[in-house]
Amino acid sequence: MTESILLSELIACAAARAPSARALTSGQESMTYGELDTGVRQFAAALMACDIQRGERVAIYLDKRFETVVASFGAPAAGAVFVPVNPLLKAEQVAFILQDCNVRVLVTSPERLSLLSGVLVDCPDLRLVVTTGAVVPELVTQDLPNALAHASWPQFMDRAPCAGHRVIDVDMAAILYTSGSTGKPKGVVLSHRNMVAGAKSVASYLGNQAHDTLLAALPLSFDAGFSQLTTAFHSGARVVLLNYLMPRDVLKALEREQVTGLTAVPPLYIQLAQQDWPAVIDQNLRYFANTGGRMPRETLGLLRQRVPNAKPFLMYGLTEAFRSTYLPPDEVDRRPDSIGKAIPNAEILVLRDDGTPCASGEIGELVHRGALVGMGYWNDADKTAERYKLLAANAPGREPGLQLPEYAVFSGDNVRIDGEGFLYFVGRRDEMIKSSGYRVSPTEVEEVLYGTGLVGECVAFGVEHPVIGQAIQVIATPPGAAAAPVAGVESGLDVQALLAQCRAHMPAYMVPADVAVVPGPLPRNPNGKIDRKLLSTQWAERQTR
Repeated sequence: MTESILLSELIACAAARAPSARALTSGQESMTYGELDTGVRQFAAALMACDIQRGERVAIYLDKRFETVVASFGAPAAGAVFVPVNPLLKAEQVAFILQDCNVRVLVTSPERLSLLSGVLVDCPDLRLVVTTGAVVPELVTQDLPNALAHASWPQFMDRAPCAGHRVIDVDMAAILYTSGSTGKPKGVVLSHRNMVAGAKSVASYLGNQAHDTLLAALPLSFDAGFSQLTTAFHSGARVVLLNYLMPRDVLKALEREQVTGLTAVPPLYIQLAQQDWPAVIDQNLRYFANTGGRMPRETLGLLRQRVPNAKPFLMYGLTEAFRSTYLPPDEVDRRPDSIGKAIPNAEILVLRDDGTPCASGEIGELVHRGALVGMGYWNDADKTAERYKLLAANAPGREPGLQLPEYAVFSGDNVRIDGEGFLYFVGRRDEMIKSSGYRVSPTEVEEVLYGTGLVGECVAFGVEHPVIGQAIQVIATPPGAAAAPVAGVESGLDVQALLAQCRAHMPAYMVPADVAVVPGPLPRNPNGKIDRKLLSTQWAERQTR
C-alpha cells in the first residue's frame, strides 16, 4: 500500500514504510507505527466480533492516550464512525452526544464511567462500554444499566485482525461535535475523503516529514487537534500526546521532546508568550501554527522573539470543512492580519448574499468548496441547510454545462479579499456589533486592545443601547493575568489609559463604552477558545439582577 484513501490507511501506509519508527509518545511510553497499526486492526476486529454494523457510532470519552488514538482510527477501519467526546464535558453533555448520534459503543476510563452514573440509562442505543486500565468489576457494573455489556480494554482487544465492512472514501468516518455555550452542540459529519484530503493538504504546506515531532496540545475532539494526528501519520512523523494543566507544561514538553511543530489557539499562545522559553526550544521548533481565531499582533511579535528560528503559520479553519486557509510565513511581515489564501486542494470564495463574487476590498461571506466540504450536521436538517448550500450555476469553478449540483460550506464569517487574493477575517456574522449605524467587528476591537499592551486577555461584544443600537462592551484582564502571576508584572489595569489609547487608534464609533476588569484567565470553551458567548450572556444576566 503506497497511497492513503481511507483514514486508517494513513497509519497502515506509514507502518509499511517504517514499522519500527515511533508514531506516538505519551509520558515515558512510546508506540511504533507497527504497534499502532496492529492495535487499530485489533480494535476493528473487536468491533466486528461485537456485530457492529457499517456506519454505527463509537464514542471515545478519554483524555489523550494511546487507547484514544487506537479507537479513533480502529472504529472507521471496521466501517464504523468514531465520535470523539471532549474530556472536559460534563455527564449531561456527554449523554446528549450519546443520544443524538445513537452511539453503540462507548470507550472510556473507569473514572470517567463513574461520572456518567445515572445518565447512561437514558442512552437506549448504547450496547457496550469498554473501559481502559485496571477495572474493579463491582465498582464498574453498579454504574451500568443491566442491558449494557462491559469489557476491559485488554479483554476487548484480545482479537486476531480480520477484515471489516466494505468502506469507500465518501463514507462517514467521524462526527465532531462543535462546542457552544448556548444551545445544543452540533455534530459535524466528516468522511474518510474529508479527513485524508485535509491531512495531505496541511502536511504539504507545513512541510511535515518523517523526522518531525508534533505536539498534540489541543483536544482531539477539536478538528485542529485531530489534524495533528492525521498530518503526522500521513508524513510518518511522531506525535507527542500532552494533557497539560499550565502553560509551563507545554513549554516543558516542547523542550523535553524536541518538538518541531506546534499548533495552538490564540488564548494558549497569549499565555505562552508571557512565559520565559528555554533557549533549546528554538533549536528544534521548525514552525508554530495558529488556528481558531486571529492571533493578536502583540502576541505574534512576542512569540517570534521567543523562537526566532521558527516559522509562523497563521491559519483559518472550519470544522465543517476541516481546514480552509493559511498565510505563508514569508507573508507575515507584509500582511500580519491576513488569514492567507486557500490551502492546497480547496477553493475559497467571497460571495455576496446573491451568490455573486465580491470585488477587491468588499466584505462578503467566506465560502469553501472542494474535497474537504463535510457531510452536514448529524440529524439536523435545518442547521445543515443554513451552512451547506448549493453553489450558483455561475459560481467560480462551475461551468454552465455541468448538470449535477455542488454543495459548499457557507461559513457565516465575513471576510474581505485584497487585490492580490489574500483574505482578511472581519468577524462572525452573528457576532458583528451594530453601533451608530456602523458594523463593527469585535475581533478588530480586540486587536487594538491587545496592541496597547495594557491588557492580558480581552473580549468585545455588543450590548443593547437605546440611542446607538448597540454599545461596545469589553471584558479584560490585567497584563499577566492570563497566566500564572509573574514577579514584576503590574497587577492592575489602567482603564482610562486603555480608553485613551482606543480613542487615539480607533474611530469614535469603535471606542468601547465600558471596560469591565476581571481576574484572569477568561473562561474557555472546550476547544480552548475564549468563550465570547458565555461572557456576553453572563454580563447581560448581571445587568438584570
